[in-house]
This record gives sequence, C-alpha cells and structure tokens, in this order.
Amino acid sequence: MLTLPSPVATHQLTTFELATRRKTIAIPRGQRVTVGEVQGTGYIARFWITFPGWFWQHWAPDRPISQTILKTLILRIYFDGAEEPQVAAPVGDFFGIGLCEVASFTSQYFGMSSGGFYCAFPMPFRRSFRIEFENLDATIDTEVFLNALYQTVDALPEDTPYFHAQFRTGKNPGPETLLVAEADGYRGKFAGCALSCQGEAPNYLSFLEAPEYVYVDDDMEAPRIVGTGLEDYFLGGWYFREGTFAGPHHGVPVKDALRASVAMYRVHDLDAIHFNRRLRFTFQNPWKAEHLKPFAHSSVAFLYLDRPAAAPPIPPAEELLCWYRIRDCDHQSIP
Repeated sequence: MLTLPSPVATHQLTTFELATRRKTIAIPRGQRVTVGEVQGTGYIARFWITFPGWFWQHWAPDRPISQTILKTLILRIYFDGAEEPQVAAPVGDFFGIGLCEVASFTSQYFGMSSGGFYCAFPMPFRRSFRIEFENLDATIDTEVFLNALYQTVDALPEDTPYFHAQFRTGKNPGPETLLVAEADGYRGKFAGCALSCQGEAPNYLSFLEAPEYVYVDDDMEAPRIVGTGLEDYFLGGWYFREGTFAGPHHGVPVKDALRASVAMYRVHDLDAIHFNRRLRFTFQNPWKAEHLKPFAHSSVAFLYLDRPAAAPPIPPAEELLCWYRIRDCDHQSIP
C-alpha cells in the first residue's frame, strides 16, 4: 500500500483512562468530541472502535436502540493541524457497510469483527493527528471505545502522501451518474471504495449494471478506464450470483435481494489508479432510463493525496438516512 520508514517507537492512543479506569469517551447527541490528539511524526498503523446504541444493552435495558446510529455517528480525522478533516464519514460506511446494519467480515484494510470495527490503512502524519466523533442521532447518546496504534519515525520521505476518505450519499432516479471520488489539483492514487446501494422496489438490483467510468488527468471528456458492470468492478458477477463473501481486497458482506440491498468493497494495491492532477471516479448505467428504477446509495472512497485536502462535508441526518428500508426495523415495508 505504502512504503514507510522503520518505526523508532510504537504507541497507542486509547480512550481508556488509567486514573479513573473509565474505558470510553461519551459522545452525546448534538455534540462533536475530540477523543484524542497526538503530536509527532509517524503513521497510524491500525485503529479499532466500538460503541453501543445499535443493539440491546443488557446493562442498560431501558436505553433506546436504533441501528441508525451506525449512520449518524460521524468519524473525522485531521492530519498536521488541518482545519478541515481529511477523513469524514459515518462509522458504518467507513468500516464497510452503509446500510445501517452490521455483518461480520474481516478484509485486510477494514472490517467489522463481531461487534468491533477496525481500519488498517496506513495514515501518515508529519506533525500531528486528531480523531473526532460527532453524534447526529435524534434519540441516542453513545460512547466510543477507541484504540489507535501508531508508529513514530524520525522523518517521512518528502513524497509520502496523506490518507483521505470521501463520503457521498443520495438517491438516484436510476440513470444518473453515481459519483464516488473526485480530486482536482492533487497528485495521488485511488485506493478503493466501499459502496452500499438499495433499490426502492424490493427485489430490484439493476443498479448493478453500471460500469465504472474513471477520468484521469486530461482525460476528462472520455474515461481512461471503463468496466463492464458495477458488480464486475467489485470482482463479482451475475449480480453476485452466489451471495456474500469477504476477501482481503474485495467482498460483498451484505446481499439481501428481498430488500434490494447490497454492500460491496474493493481495495486497490498494485492495481491502484494513479493520477497527477485530477481524478473523477463514477459508475454510469448504460441501460435506457425507462428500464431503470430509483435507488439509494452511500459510499466512502479511499485515496492518498500529495497534501491534505478537505473531505466533502457531511450532510444532515435526514439525508444520511436515505434508505427505503432498514433491516430489523422494516417489518411494515416488505410485503
């Protein structure tokens, strides 16, 4: 993924407070909370979180429960004192599933492992990093457990890029272009994405017909890279005919045909898409508009850029909760 110097020391940023023995930091509704900040030079090697609110808590049985907290709890990471975050996404989307549900899968760079959420994309920093959470949920107060293991180094090579995560969401009437990633005026590489889609009509999966159209540098009129279908980009076929799977670099942790819901991910390594000035990564359906139906989508694109860039702003909660149905909460939505 990246070539980085040998560490001189290993440290861990944690929400565990030795003096009080408290393991978490509270993230009340309507608040943005910095859970940790580190000064120095190095890279985050792996971080893990978990939090309550999306499942019944036996130790607090009267607390409200909603899987929407997976969408309304926002993760932000800032590098080297940047005023705007380089990473900004709902936690569910960032760790691979944006459908307001959890499914265990363990890929090489991110995943959900039986109640935990982890990321192993290397995240270099030259002076500092800061991790922040915001709770946009209307009913749930939560608290975050976090462990971020980072390596310190004497210095980073001048050309070491910065990690970025771009979140986007919306509703598509069917034929519109689905934008996943965009960078203008930066040099870098596209390292993959996690994409969740849900058709308005049950049993509708024709959004998977859309191939990737990748525009690079001066090739903005015609795409430099074109695929054969959306599920083909995620290295599946025939609308993921055999169902869910999870590999180190690509997978489909959720396929629910009845709810017309699919969550997919792919990480690029030697097949990363490099650019010198601009990148625009989209999916575009070749079918005629009259043959397509509406669907909702949310995505996180993972990129490395030559300098910090602000992530797209997070929309309000009502736009984040774009889904027509949420599993285990939709008993009146499916005939």
